[in-house]
Amino acid sequence: MVVYNTFKIDTDIQGKTDVSKVLMIYTGGTLGMVYDKVKKTLVPLKFEEIQKNIPELERFESELTIIPIEPPIDSSNMSPAVWIELAALIAEQYERYDGFVILHGTDTMAHTASALSFLLENLAKPVILTGAQLPIGVTRTDARENMMTALELAADKVDGETILHEVCIYFNGRLLRGNRAKKYESSQFDAFQSENYPMLAEVGIYCVYNRPYMLPKPEGEFTSYAALNTDVLILKLFPGISNAFVKQILATENLEAVVLETYGSGNASSDEGFLRLLKEASKNGIIIYNVSQCSGGEVRQGDYDTGKGLQNAGVISGKDITTEAAVCKLMYLLAMGNPISETKRLLQENLRGEVVD
Repeated sequence: MVVYNTFKIDTDIQGKTDVSKVLMIYTGGTLGMVYDKVKKTLVPLKFEEIQKNIPELERFESELTIIPIEPPIDSSNMSPAVWIELAALIAEQYERYDGFVILHGTDTMAHTASALSFLLENLAKPVILTGAQLPIGVTRTDARENMMTALELAADKVDGETILHEVCIYFNGRLLRGNRAKKYESSQFDAFQSENYPMLAEVGIYCVYNRPYMLPKPEGEFTSYAALNTDVLILKLFPGISNAFVKQILATENLEAVVLETYGSGNASSDEGFLRLLKEASKNGIIIYNVSQCSGGEVRQGDYDTGKGLQNAGVISGKDITTEAAVCKLMYLLAMGNPISETKRLLQENLRGEVVD
């Protein structure tokens, strides 16, 4: 069992009743950097001192506990092992807190949000990932607003019940479903989009929830999973891709599934050699999951002959799923050890709001 350094923040809860309890987990990323006057450079923040950098925490009207993951992880180094650790930590603390906020680097935030959405089944509480485009120690940082709003959303209740029941990403005024979000901007504060699904809330002066699109509170028992199968690859098609290259990819040792990034609404070359390779791989037990390269829209394999060719080759439609969610969904389902037919069926089902019904 991992032992974490845990500390509480002195917040404004005196004399208040029915106070929400929020656990904030710091994994690393741009947000947690501050300016060192001696070294004259940015260095990782000691999270025990976070209140010095964000004094607004004193006015947060909920209990706040912080667990920093040590050492901090650059989001480029994020891994399935950390996803499993985060899921286990949330499961361990699930009954103690009303909501959870995860501070995370932006580059792989959508991957982590997608993975957690599958690892945390029947989630009845908010798990909100956020971060920043500029470090907390920079004058124009977006870290304060993103962190404080994520905390307020995680603590928000109506009639004693938390409002959100899913894994989300909050960034720059938008609350998005975690497994529907993609990072699409590296130099602006508006870093994330969700082309195929409406935002769950828009936060300006007021927070306006988009309730018809939020997941309902689940009826089943909360369950956390502790296994992911990483024998998955992404194959992005492009004009001129050689069949020899595709053959080599499909022959990768221990390969169990491929996310095939296709054109438009799920189209690919009608070259007989290419389709034969996909059909042979499918017959040999490799799952091929069709995901569009487009940010918006969905895979419709039956609309064009070029899509029907994939369908006839045994390729599974990913509908409107993102590549990030597709990879994580495959890792999650493959780890269950179900027959391939059942895995293929579940890939086309809406498990956590990641695809259209």
